Amino acid sequence: MFSTEQLKKILLQNSIINEKKFNELKVAAAKDDIDLLKYLKDKKIISSDALYENAARYFKMPFIKLADKTVRKDILNLIPETIAHAHKIVAFDKTVKECKLATIKPSDIQIIEFIKKKIGGTIKVYLTTPDSIKEIVKQYHKGLQTEFKDIVKIHEDKDGGITADGGKNLKELAEDLPIVRIVDTLLEYAIFEKTSDIHIEPVENEIVVRYRIDGILRKVMALPKTSQLGIVARIKVLANLKLDEHRLPQDGRFKIKISEYQVSFRVSTIPIFNGEKIVMRLLDEKSQILSLDKLGFNKKDLTILKRNIAKPHGMVLVTGPTGSGKTTTLYSVLNILNKISVNISTIEDPIEYQISGINQSQVNPKIGFTFATGLRAFLRQDPDIIMVGEIRDQETAEMAVHAAMTGHLVLSTLHTNDAVTTLPRLADMGIPSFLLATTTNCIIAQRLVRKICQDCITSYRLTSETIEDLSRKLDIRQILETLKKEKIIADKNLKKLLFYRGKGCKNCNNEGYKGRIGIYEILEITPKIIELINKKADAEKLKQAAAGQDMLSIVEDGFMKAKSGVTTIEEVLRVTKE
Repeated sequence: MFSTEQLKKILLQNSIINEKKFNELKVAAAKDDIDLLKYLKDKKIISSDALYENAARYFKMPFIKLADKTVRKDILNLIPETIAHAHKIVAFDKTVKECKLATIKPSDIQIIEFIKKKIGGTIKVYLTTPDSIKEIVKQYHKGLQTEFKDIVKIHEDKDGGITADGGKNLKELAEDLPIVRIVDTLLEYAIFEKTSDIHIEPVENEIVVRYRIDGILRKVMALPKTSQLGIVARIKVLANLKLDEHRLPQDGRFKIKISEYQVSFRVSTIPIFNGEKIVMRLLDEKSQILSLDKLGFNKKDLTILKRNIAKPHGMVLVTGPTGSGKTTTLYSVLNILNKISVNISTIEDPIEYQISGINQSQVNPKIGFTFATGLRAFLRQDPDIIMVGEIRDQETAEMAVHAAMTGHLVLSTLHTNDAVTTLPRLADMGIPSFLLATTTNCIIAQRLVRKICQDCITSYRLTSETIEDLSRKLDIRQILETLKKEKIIADKNLKKLLFYRGKGCKNCNNEGYKGRIGIYEILEITPKIIELINKKADAEKLKQAAAGQDMLSIVEDGFMKAKSGVTTIEEVLRVTKE
């Protein structure tokens, strides 16, 4: 929990060992590939209690041992169990004047400030031992087990309705305090961890809760099966869904708004074998729309994109799989184009972020308001720029091309693997080649990769086995040629090049990654590409022509970011070669 430098200062300041001895132990621990703190404890240089007591003096904060302390449930619950467990911080006492917290991470200022805002008032932070935190965290489970016993046993009544013992119906069950607390904790922790999606999945004997963080699903907890109907009912109440409908999928939305954050939750329920599965998409309404360079566009691609969105008409298309950041890219483009002198209209499914000055509509297939009908209506609204959430069918594709042909700038997305194959895909939808050639400005293909945590980044060289494996999967010679041309490397010898990865630390939950960034390729529709489209050239010939005009592929852009220490080679392969 302490950096090597902090550990050294703690030990030297309290005259536990001298600098020479510390350096010897550090070398020995590295040689045996053992964590230095563990090595010091194993060699009985210092005990855990003594270390944290001395560390408290170093950090100039009070020390406390909590191993035998029982904390009142209302005080314990000031910090949700998931946060206490993940960040090793607990509330253990509270008076009228202040709330007392204990932690083993004195440098984790962010979480301390978060808890201070949540609790309100004055807080006093103590340093304690890992064993103390472990014992206090155990008390959450005791409290939760007691509460779960109070959650009424659900059964079906003879009329087929759902009731609870004691005559409670689902609405009343959704308002039970234990259920409310469970759901609030799930939502609050998801916001704090910057989760994009929450999955609540009933299995045979429990409910599994998973969060998607930086694009990867992780199991965060398992809840008792007895809480299943209560949790589902609570979320349905929040999202204004039908409580007694269990056989059909439902969609809804709700919002949490406090001073620190304003988050919308898009809720989807679907019946599965063991009950109803719920997925919630989190949309931070206070987040700022990022500029294109912060999204990860390199200078070359940025120049191409800005040149093409400045044109008064034509189509700018963004492609990639679900969750690859296409909508975020379009919002960033709209933010650049959003001026008082132009009329911008969007039709989306759903509206993820509200942008002042832009007319945003949401599709509603139940009443026949689709992308195609919305686009047709927009053309009667004197638009300059139109954004269509997605081109899904022939009718929408034809309307988008028609709008681009009649003097409008059209932005939209498709699901294709790369920029080049977007052209054959639109042709398959029935769009004539000559219209594609004359109306398309540029096509962006993108993926999202996890960024290396900059607090634990380390360099390494590729082994012969890794190079051989990469050579089987990729055209390494071409990638190295591109990296040299773009002045990312000077030497094309892959064995001599440094790459980077994260070792894992407390700031990235030992993942080695923190945050995400885009990798891109942009196909600009040049006269050469137009000629090939008119000749109905296949994807392979189009790719060769794109390479001939120095288009950077997604993989090449990914390797440029990997060589620059932004992401890893493994991440680039994960999102491009699965």
